[in-house]
Amino acid sequence: MSKKIKPDTRGFVYSTDPNFSFEPEQTNDQETLPVHQQKLKIRLETKHRGGKAVSLIAGFTGTNDDLEDLGKKLKNFCGTGGSVKDGEIIIQGDQREKIMQWLLKNGYKQTKKI
Repeated sequence: MSKKIKPDTRGFVYSTDPNFSFEPEQTNDQETLPVHQQKLKIRLETKHRGGKAVSLIAGFTGTNDDLEDLGKKLKNFCGTGGSVKDGEIIIQGDQREKIMQWLLKNGYKQTKKI
């Protein structure tokens, strides 16, 4: 199979420069803070979801892999679906109490429920 050239997200379509290549955007992942220093916020949201409620966990400081891992653990504990998008963990349903309980049990101290 041939290598596929990934399209650029900055809007470049065509270039006449023979040496031009798409440069992937550099993402600087921050180092993950210890769990007792994380300042997470839990809130309930129904906007743009067809009236369905979801619990959002925001404020995580760290790498995307650690965020995905935390999201997977929370989804497993709550027994529901969800996803990780744009630096936020989305858990289906109003699971704020369960999420708060799990976070406090696992050492997350400064958690706000909104």
